[in-house]
Amino acid sequence: MWTRRPSTVPATSPTSGPPPPAEDPPALAAEPRSIVETALYRGGVRVSSPTTLADTYRELRDQPDGMAWIGLARPTEAELLSLAAEFDLHPLAVEDAMEAHQRPKLERYGETLFVVLRAARYLDAQEEVDFGELHVFVGPDFVITVRHGAAPDLSAVRHRMEDSPDLLKLGPEAVLYAILDAVVDGYAPVVAGVQNDIDEIETEVFRGDPAVSRRIYELSREMVEFQRATRPLVGMLHALMAGFAKYGTDEELQRNLRDVADHVTHTSERVDGFRQALQDILAVNATLVTQQQNAEMRALAEAGFEQNEEIKKISSWAAILFAPTLVGTIYGMNFDRMPELQWVLGYPFALILMAAVCTSLYFIFKHRDWL
Repeated sequence: MWTRRPSTVPATSPTSGPPPPAEDPPALAAEPRSIVETALYRGGVRVSSPTTLADTYRELRDQPDGMAWIGLARPTEAELLSLAAEFDLHPLAVEDAMEAHQRPKLERYGETLFVVLRAARYLDAQEEVDFGELHVFVGPDFVITVRHGAAPDLSAVRHRMEDSPDLLKLGPEAVLYAILDAVVDGYAPVVAGVQNDIDEIETEVFRGDPAVSRRIYELSREMVEFQRATRPLVGMLHALMAGFAKYGTDEELQRNLRDVADHVTHTSERVDGFRQALQDILAVNATLVTQQQNAEMRALAEAGFEQNEEIKKISSWAAILFAPTLVGTIYGMNFDRMPELQWVLGYPFALILMAAVCTSLYFIFKHRDWL
């Protein structure tokens, strides 16, 4: 466990009387609603619920064996700086908590642990995964949670711990376990929702839905984010378990953390499987789309071939019928000097010429399979 930080309250002398109340930092004169809830605990039981950070600081100093649990949601820079000054938080950790968009990690700064977690929740209406970010400062007598996003719901974690005073009295480590457990348990509905989405996508792929490619791409991006949230958490929990002996972690708490680590490993494996499944589905969808396009091209080619065959037949008959029309047109001209007009065999010759030309063209086209 940790060594308790020394109190900053000056000693009271018999002659000087009680010390004057600490002056509130100017930045905390009017605190916004980023403070979700603060509470002081002793022996696993809530003893106070301060409404401001300044009151929390004063009451914690007055409780030598107490623990403060401060919950913030998108706090201001002034609030974080005030917390950093009171609890001696490392500037790098405070900077990360201000900027958010951090990868999951576990870092130790002296007696303070700084933990970054990525929570997730499944939105049924939109059929998508929403990710939140949680920063946790764990010290000898305090736990500070800084939430960026809607997930996770830490009020449920607080109620669970307050209903289990034997667990809560183990101190800040127990609170950290409860937060880790809540974040990991929140992954289960997401896994179930994603599995259902993948089943639907498989049906849409084989049904030939044209919009399925976009859905596969969007879900693949969410799985990348999900993988970034779960995979580092496996190493973080193993790092915590490696320090059990060094920091004298309670045996029951050790068992609970091992259980959380098992759940994280299982979830991480499922997410890896989802990514691979989506890649396979995308490959199958690309193959099916290519096959469909080839079938359409083949159908167009066959239709074009049939159309060409019809055009050949029409053109052949048009040529055959054009021959007698040409001969008749020539001999139908009203010129005075046309020797054939006075020829006795002119008419039979014209008919024989028409028949010969038409027959010749017919056999030519027939030989070329145009007819």
